[in-house]
Amino acid sequence: MVTLAARTESRSAVRPEITAASGTPPLISFRDVHQVFQLRGKRAERGSAAGAREVVALQGVSAEISAGQFVALVGASGCGKTTMLNMLAGLVQPTSGEVTLLGRAPELPNMDIGYMFARDALLPWRSARKNVELPLETRGWAPAKRRERAREMLDLVGLSGRESQYRLQLSQGMRQRAALARTLAPDPSILLMDEPFAALDARTKLTLQAEFLRIWEQHQGSDTRKTVIFVTHDLQEAVLLADRVIVMLPNPGRIADDGVVDLPRPRAEDLGEIQFSDEFKRIHHDLFERLEGAIGDRPPRGAS
Repeated sequence: MVTLAARTESRSAVRPEITAASGTPPLISFRDVHQVFQLRGKRAERGSAAGAREVVALQGVSAEISAGQFVALVGASGCGKTTMLNMLAGLVQPTSGEVTLLGRAPELPNMDIGYMFARDALLPWRSARKNVELPLETRGWAPAKRRERAREMLDLVGLSGRESQYRLQLSQGMRQRAALARTLAPDPSILLMDEPFAALDARTKLTLQAEFLRIWEQHQGSDTRKTVIFVTHDLQEAVLLADRVIVMLPNPGRIADDGVVDLPRPRAEDLGEIQFSDEFKRIHHDLFERLEGAIGDRPPRGAS
């Protein structure tokens, strides 16, 4: 089996970019994607002749992701991770290059995508159940069916009995559970996760990681397994959860490394033990060394 550390003469060598299996078209494709944002006003650098500043969010990004993969995008703030999610959601169009989903440019609305953010974004005037029902309302579900599905999903994430509580009555961990239930409720086949557990304490974070992984791994080996694109700045979280880790660097945002995590599945019931195993430590250390090496070789700020 292939591990994150390349089984080559050089243990720290960067593996070639991973592509879809031969003859199988990728679900998601980024082809030489560039994204430039124009900052104006107070956010622009002083002294700019045009009163604006260009920020290169992505430069020459290419990657293919197959259906059913759990892919972590890891890197520091400003390396374009969220921009890639927004492109897949149809919220941002690339300045140049091509982003495709099932061979077509992503469009809004896409009812087959679930997007979960770092903050819960629950509507404070709606109960937990009503928040979970929200994406079902936009899809035209009948009220009785919405209520049944919302209760089912709240139970799935351990919030049974909290259906009538509002945002301020829930802890941060409970809010994220409710947000996860809302994301999963319409049963999307693609999940875009933007640092969904970053704001949690260590214990709650591990609990929700295991909860989410348990839900995802229920469909392991089947055609119904969801594709997950999981943004994080935490190398440990990336290795713990994902099948594949894409390491990104900022200024400009680009892919520095792309490798497979060879840890057994299912993992959900053993996350606490896995993160202290020798194999996990080795993979995490190898990835950290390769990230450090990529940082040392990065071009100067502003280089094209």
